[in-house]
Amino acid sequence: MERKTASEFPQALLQLFDRYVHGEISRRDFFDGAQKFAVGGLTAAALFEMLKPNYAWAIQVQPDDKRIKTEWANVPSPLGNGSIKGYLARPANAGKLPGVLVVHENRGLNPYIQDVARRLAVADFMAFAPDALTSLGGYPGDDGKGGQLFAQLDRGKMLEDFLAAAGWLKARPDCTGKAASIGFCYGGGVSNQLAVRMGAELAAAVPFYGVQPNAADAAKIKAPVLAHYGELDTRITSGWPAYDAALTDAHVTHAGYVYAGANHGFHNDTTPRYDEGAAKLAWQRTLDWLNMYLR
Repeated sequence: MERKTASEFPQALLQLFDRYVHGEISRRDFFDGAQKFAVGGLTAAALFEMLKPNYAWAIQVQPDDKRIKTEWANVPSPLGNGSIKGYLARPANAGKLPGVLVVHENRGLNPYIQDVARRLAVADFMAFAPDALTSLGGYPGDDGKGGQLFAQLDRGKMLEDFLAAAGWLKARPDCTGKAASIGFCYGGGVSNQLAVRMGAELAAAVPFYGVQPNAADAAKIKAPVLAHYGELDTRITSGWPAYDAALTDAHVTHAGYVYAGANHGFHNDTTPRYDEGAAKLAWQRTLDWLNMYLR
């Protein structure tokens, strides 16, 4: 299918799809709401197909790239769901490296997030991307089914799983002991919460369009925080000024960027919400941040 851009769709339709992705409305509700945008021979079903992820677009670093090595690992999580499986990517020939925990969106460990881990490995980090759906059989290969499974999980136990994964990554003999978290959408919120829970044990946090902690929790953060937001993603971006103020009051090193004309999910290069300019700039800022605080 030909890649479309967000500018080719009405913003109201993109916002309707965002509500579906985040569980506020059902697929049927999306179809009903999309009917008024189904013009020129298009159907609501066709619009849905255009807006959902196409993972063939996401591969920037091939799984068999000779610069890196990858493997799957199971991490014990006694306070969470028992264990969590994840995808580990690192440079092929390297000594000790800083670690980066990569936290997925609310669909599980899909191919896009695996590719993000490989991109970090090419940038000379050891990246670990856990799958919160491990206890339910793992990411099912389909985002719609992944979202249904995700809704069944206990959010508190999920956070414990990611905390266990972060601790495991930091403690690996091939890790320098410094680790950061980077997360997208739901994972952006988790990245913020890991910063709250881990304090000085986390070396940096990079939430992409993640739900922000309240002021009392923000005051517990010690890790330098780099936050990325889309201008058109008012649902999440509206929380940034208060978070910015709370981090300032707590004397936390931080920076935040709101990308003009960008939607929620602008870094995800598998959907029309992808904004190439914003995504590339945010990624370079992310690598600069990680290099500054993890090396």
